[in-house]
Amino acid sequence: MRLRHRDGSVVHLSYCTNVHAAEDLTGILAQLDTYAVPVRRRLGSAVLGLGLWLAAPAAAGLAADRAARRRLRQELAARDLEVVTLNGFPYAAFQAPVVKYAVYRPDWTEPQRLRYTLDLATVLADVLPTDAARGSISTLPLAWREPWTPERSDTCRRSLSMLVDELAALERRTGRLIRVAVEPEPGCVVETTAQAAAVLSGVDTRYLGVCLDLAHLACAWEEPAAALARLRSAGVPVVKTQLSAALEAADPARDGDALRGYVEPRFLHQTRSRDGRSADDLPEALSWEARESPWRVHYHVPLHAAPMPPLRATTGVLTDALRELLGGAEAVCDHLDVETYTWNVLPPRSRPDGPAQLTAGIAAELAWARDRLTDLDLKELPS
Repeated sequence: MRLRHRDGSVVHLSYCTNVHAAEDLTGILAQLDTYAVPVRRRLGSAVLGLGLWLAAPAAAGLAADRAARRRLRQELAARDLEVVTLNGFPYAAFQAPVVKYAVYRPDWTEPQRLRYTLDLATVLADVLPTDAARGSISTLPLAWREPWTPERSDTCRRSLSMLVDELAALERRTGRLIRVAVEPEPGCVVETTAQAAAVLSGVDTRYLGVCLDLAHLACAWEEPAAALARLRSAGVPVVKTQLSAALEAADPARDGDALRGYVEPRFLHQTRSRDGRSADDLPEALSWEARESPWRVHYHVPLHAAPMPPLRATTGVLTDALRELLGGAEAVCDHLDVETYTWNVLPPRSRPDGPAQLTAGIAAELAWARDRLTDLDLKELPS
C-alpha cells in the first residue's frame, strides 16, 4: 500500500513473499490469488505492495524473457498489486525442510550472486510501477563470517563495483533507478550498522545502501537513533527497511521451556545476550549453563501477536526505528517490507492452519504496521 509522508513523498508498505514456497512463475502467480489478493481485500486497500521473492531460476528465466516480464507486470496490475522491492537475500529453496547456513550461499565472493542480483534488477526495472521513484533489492551482508580473508573481502569489493556499473547502465537503458541494499544480519561479515558503514565507505550511494532489518537490529542490541545517526554520518542511505520483530527473553534461565518451543530445524536462530555472548543457533544458546543476561533471538515473530509468555517481541525497537525513519520532517526511507517468513515454523499453537489463516495473519501484520505509520501522521493514499 502507499502512504503520503508529510514531506510529500510516497512511502511504500509491502509484505515479503519469501514466506511462500513457490519458485517458478506459475507458482508465483498462484500465490497472488491464494494470498495477496485476499490480503488486499481484508485490508481494504486500493493497492497492495509485495516484496517479491524470486528464486534464482525464476529470476534468470524472467530476465531472459521480456514477454514473461510483461506478463508478470500485467498479472500484478490486474490484481491491484505492485512491486517496488525484491528480496534478493535467499538464492533458492528458502522454504526447504532445512535451510540453516545454506541461505548464505552463493555469497558475494561467488559470481552467481552478482548474476542473480543483476537478473533481479532487470526484472524489477520492468515490473516497477511507472510512477514509482525507484526500486530496491535487499541482499545478504556479503557472506557468513567464516571463512573470511582479505582476498575474499577484495573479491566482494570488486563484485559490488561491477554491480554499480551494471545498475548505472540499466538506468541509462531503461530510465529506472534500482538500488541494492546490504542487509546486516547476526553472524555475517556485516552484522551491525557500524560494519555496514565501514563496508560501504566510498561506494556509489546512488546505487548501494543498507537494508535495515529491525529484528536484526534488535538482536545486535543496537538503539535505532544511534544506528541511524551512524549511517547518516557515514553517508550511507537506508534504501529499504524490513519491518520485523525478534524474540526476546528477559530471564533466559527462567524462560528455557518457552524458548525450547521455538527450536525448529529449518532456519538459523542466532542468539545474542545483552552482555555480549553469542550463539549461531538457539539450541547452542540453550546449552549455556550461565544465563543471567537477557537474550534476543533471530526469530521473526508476527508483529501483531505476542509470542508465548513469558517471552516477548522486540516491537519496541521497531516502533522506535519507525519514529526515527519517518517521524521527522523528511522521510529517511520510503520502502518498508513486512518480513515474517517464519509463519510455518512457529510453535504449533501460533502456526496458521492453512492458507486462510496465513492470509489473515499477514493482513493483521500489515494492519498493525499501517496503524503505526498512521500514528506518525502518514496518510494512506487511495490509489
